[in-house]
Amino acid sequence: MQRVLEAEVMDTWEEAIEYDAMDFTGVNTAFAQNAVEIGPPAGLILDAGTGTARIPILISQMRPHWQIIGIDLSKNMLQVGSENVEKAGLQSHIQLELVDAKKLPYLDHHFDMVISNSIVHHLPDPLPFFREIKRVLKPAGAIFLRDLFRPADEKIMDTLVNRYATDCNAHQKKLFRDSLNAAFTLEEVNQIVKDAGFKDVKVYSSSNRHWTAERTVQK
Repeated sequence: MQRVLEAEVMDTWEEAIEYDAMDFTGVNTAFAQNAVEIGPPAGLILDAGTGTARIPILISQMRPHWQIIGIDLSKNMLQVGSENVEKAGLQSHIQLELVDAKKLPYLDHHFDMVISNSIVHHLPDPLPFFREIKRVLKPAGAIFLRDLFRPADEKIMDTLVNRYATDCNAHQKKLFRDSLNAAFTLEEVNQIVKDAGFKDVKVYSSSNRHWTAERTVQK
């Protein structure tokens, strides 16, 4: 299947509310647990494409010694995220900022870890993003990135939508299908990681619809 781009930014209030209402509890919890397993005991963490901050909230509850900066290009996503952070009482642990992940305003070697869930499929060209996270990450820093991969054909896509979006409304099902269409294959992700200059990042299929790129913190 050919890749079909979707909007890079989901920036209406309605989209932010509907996205936040979708039940990603299982995948978000798995992401958070996997991230803390390979990350540092404490440190400064960048969450690129934080959306409504559901994952930083989960991680902060598991790793109270982490300070997380969550960035996104959607003002409305960040507004909903700020409300979620406040409700969780984690304002001193999580800072949300309106930032383009392709043009990070942070110094070189600034972060102990970079995490990101489902930002890559939104990017027309993700290479600048990968180069930026390489720049801002400490040489021994950890990486944990996860996103959807593009199905091989429409039949597989229909199966995934029917299985994982069964309880969603029509618009939410369309969002999921559009995301699958916009995603990269595992081979494409491997090439992007290589082109960005990473030599020690493992890229693998972590479910029947997700790829993961990771590097454990170096001690």
